Amino acid sequence: MTALAPPSATTNRPFNSTLLTMFAAGGLVSLSLGVYANVHTPTGQGIVAFGFPAVLPMKAWFTTGAAFLALTQAISAAWMWGKLGSRLGAAPGWVAQGHRWSGVVAFLLTLPVAYHCLWALGWQGATSRVLIHSLLGCAFYGALTVKLLVLRTHAGPSWMLPVLGGTLVTILVGVWFTSSLWFFTNFGFPGI
Repeated sequence: MTALAPPSATTNRPFNSTLLTMFAAGGLVSLSLGVYANVHTPTGQGIVAFGFPAVLPMKAWFTTGAAFLALTQAISAAWMWGKLGSRLGAAPGWVAQGHRWSGVVAFLLTLPVAYHCLWALGWQGATSRVLIHSLLGCAFYGALTVKLLVLRTHAGPSWMLPVLGGTLVTILVGVWFTSSLWFFTNFGFPGI
């Protein structure tokens, strides 16, 4: 596996039809999830709680783990791209591998959470918190789609990847604030 190239090694590519197609694909993913959640009749059934006493604590902790790993991704990306200042020096090779694997684990932690939200709960918008949570959840997977496509094709200007990564972190932290924080505040911490 290769590490991400620093900004100096990345050319400044203009927007093009390939990039627009990638953004359209991300929008289609987000929209498809939202439409499915809206038209699907929620089952109201829980899923495997992975050793937690119930599904809600599992979802709160998995989302907390994913948000923590997303913040770790932001820090490791900033280090790899030389944005943490000269105190730390250049990022060693293991940082790139840690960055990649923390992203994989964060994504895997979101899957059972999203599955339960879509399958058991469906689209929710009874309160502004729940509506924002539903919108952010759908937006996360669309933004992830765009980031992964841009990452694999090296399309777009050099600033695009950091902006997409920052957007993903922001969305996931927003998901955490509208779900896990709410759970820990209303049902108690640690909630297990």
